[in-house]
Amino acid sequence: MAHYGNYQTEIYIAGLSGRLPKLPVNFRDIEARAHAAMPPELGDYVAGGCGNEHTQDINVTAFERWGVIPRMFVGADKRDMSIELFGLPLPTPIFMSPIGVIGLCAQDGHGEIAAARAARHLGIPMMASTLSVDPLEKVASELGDTPGFFQLYTPVDRGVAESLVHRAETAGFKGIVVTLDTWITGWRPRDLNRANFPQFHGHILSNYFSDPVFRSSLPKSPEEDLPAAVQRWGSIFGNPLKWDDLTWLRSLTKLPLIVKGICHPDDARRAIDMGVDGIFCSNHGGRQANGGLAAIDLLPGIVDASGKTPVLFDSGVRSGTDVIKALALGATAVGIGRPYAYGLALDGVDGIVHVLRSILAEADLLMAVDGYPRLADLTRSSLMATR
Repeated sequence: MAHYGNYQTEIYIAGLSGRLPKLPVNFRDIEARAHAAMPPELGDYVAGGCGNEHTQDINVTAFERWGVIPRMFVGADKRDMSIELFGLPLPTPIFMSPIGVIGLCAQDGHGEIAAARAARHLGIPMMASTLSVDPLEKVASELGDTPGFFQLYTPVDRGVAESLVHRAETAGFKGIVVTLDTWITGWRPRDLNRANFPQFHGHILSNYFSDPVFRSSLPKSPEEDLPAAVQRWGSIFGNPLKWDDLTWLRSLTKLPLIVKGICHPDDARRAIDMGVDGIFCSNHGGRQANGGLAAIDLLPGIVDASGKTPVLFDSGVRSGTDVIKALALGATAVGIGRPYAYGLALDGVDGIVHVLRSILAEADLLMAVDGYPRLADLTRSSLMATR
């Protein structure tokens, strides 16, 4: 049984020889160093939210409205952080959320490959985005035995959508995650002020440019006429899905189908009734709509509506403490986004591994100190509203 809190012992022992951690262990310092290292337009793209970023900000601060109640005399010297998700045994309850620009965050421009290698090293699942520097097959090949999930931005062209799903199946991904809230881009002032939209420059579109169905719709290959290929991509990217489309999506694959962006209990219930295997409670980290609600505040209602269906969660998770609180509120698994992007920008695979180990160490030590030896011990009664 792995005790992830032992990472702090490694750090302290290294300190006896005068070796400090190469990267900070806390999000705020990681973020600051990453922004100093990244090109400004890329840093803004990763960090930016919608509108005045109020939703993005409260996604983070809303976790502070919950406190974990310590329990004593439980002998939490041994902790178990393992879970089962869609029949897959996993060592931890965290996963790497899909980040469309993650490929550009790596110093070598191949961030999906680095993320997949970090996932393989730690056994932590990665959700690979449709928007990618490297084709999904190459990303999947780097995962080894660690499960990967393919996140689908559903194009208007159903033939391209079907091809992407079938490619993901063939490549060995273990589930399809359909993102619902990004058929159109939200109002993002940081990107608008820089007139920066990577896709219009042909970046992170390799899954489309390598797709035989997409290529067959072009008069010339993307290599011969990039502007025309980008224009074609722009014409099919945004699909404002309706409930009838879910029936079609369900028919495309026998893999677990997870719908991402569910924030209302009625939507969760209806999606489950129509055959989805997982609900992903998320507001895209505040990047898509500045509606003013924190995702963590919506999680309990989604969990109640979902019954036995697994509920995945992300948006605003910055620490191991945040992970524990989301689990106590009923999440089956918790996604990490911007923190691992910053680790990648600073130190590649090792940077991602460091960030994820730090988050897991904090979560494990909180369970130890507060007396929760198993994830099953974390329930809503483990929390108290702080105001």
